[in-house]
Amino acid sequence: MTVERETDVVVVGAGQAGLSAAYHLRRRGFAPHAGFVVLDADATPGGAWAHRSPSLRMATVHGFHDLPDFELPPPRPEAPAREVVPEYFAAYEAKHALPVVRPVHVHAVSPHPDGRLLVETDGDSWIARALINATGTWTRPFLPHYPGHFAGRQLHYADYRGPEEFAGLRVVVVGGGASAIQVLSEVAALAETVWVTRKPPIFREGPFSPEAGREAVAMVEERVRQGLPVRSVVSVTGLGPSVALRRARELGALERRPMFDRLTEHGIAWGEEELPVDAVTWATGFRPEVGHLAPLGLREPGGGIRMDGTRAAADPRIHLVGYGPSASTIGANRAGRAAVNEILALLGGPGTSTAEATDGLPVTA
Repeated sequence: MTVERETDVVVVGAGQAGLSAAYHLRRRGFAPHAGFVVLDADATPGGAWAHRSPSLRMATVHGFHDLPDFELPPPRPEAPAREVVPEYFAAYEAKHALPVVRPVHVHAVSPHPDGRLLVETDGDSWIARALINATGTWTRPFLPHYPGHFAGRQLHYADYRGPEEFAGLRVVVVGGGASAIQVLSEVAALAETVWVTRKPPIFREGPFSPEAGREAVAMVEERVRQGLPVRSVVSVTGLGPSVALRRARELGALERRPMFDRLTEHGIAWGEEELPVDAVTWATGFRPEVGHLAPLGLREPGGGIRMDGTRAAADPRIHLVGYGPSASTIGANRAGRAAVNEILALLGGPGTSTAEATDGLPVTA
């Protein structure tokens, strides 16, 4: 039987952004369960990291920043990221006694008749006064549509599990971001690769200055202020120096071709030119997982959710972290703190809810 439970703040998602927000809620006086709860769809800690390719090593991770008040122990460079980061997240949840409830799938967030928010899940429902959405993008891989039918294998980067299955084949890698570079740096050692992108890639040489970082974030932030669909930060920063980029260059895999016009039964084609290939890997990014917020009517005519800092402009009770300009590990940390500061101002402080401590929940800490 479904039970309605009460709390002040519901955090949806226990990845980097969700754990950062949970830490700051706990630090600012919100009590576990009575004051806040974290609902996570996965059965174990790790967020999207737990689903990454086994071939992604810590040496080739495209940037990682420690969560607040707990450093990641120095990993072996060749250790799989899908093992190292989930172990770190699990230790973080335990160190700070965060009330993470899993596995819980949030289906819808809607106005409650009493003026609060109703968070409906595949288990109990929650009534809260504010919500921090930290669901990320991993569950919504983006596959662009191109005409034609290809009889060979197609997969998105989300389903990529390493280069071995492509040995001796000709593989098309689509996309101009860090994910495409990772795939090229691995697959090109065992197979023939063809790299195609919609726009010419921009290679950034030298260190990325703090000023350049702030400028890039500001460009993405301006889009979410206008309610436009989110662009990734890397889309405006270009491809910086990395282990994966160096390996791809050494393997001769960075000879980019323009985007093909169509798929054919046996390959891809530009006008009259057809190239036979064995597989197409779409490293074409992800979209924010915000469908469960649809009942709140947050989307603007431009297709995005207009934001004011971490707040949804249409409903200041809703905060999106790890979204748009904060969709990076360091950005997620900062957004988690900012969202909690805003919620404190909105609610007038923790402990003002009528909710009482909830016992008997399947909490992992």
